[in-house]
Amino acid sequence: MELKEIQKRLRECIAASGIPQKEIAKAIGVSAQTVSKYMKQDIFPALDTFARLCAVLDVSSDYVLGIGAY
Repeated sequence: MELKEIQKRLRECIAASGIPQKEIAKAIGVSAQTVSKYMKQDIFPALDTFARLCAVLDVSSDYVLGIGAY
């Protein structure tokens, strides 16, 4: 799976969570602007931040990364 598809899935998970970006940012230890960049730009969080983000969103990292059965 290409990075663009992974970023798209991550954006979809953030949007579908219904959690305000400000709350997500606080929970994962980044600024609200950084979460906004995940949504609007082609950037991807560091692996430790990605792990926290998946936990906050209650989404499988395997799904976001397109690995195996979800």
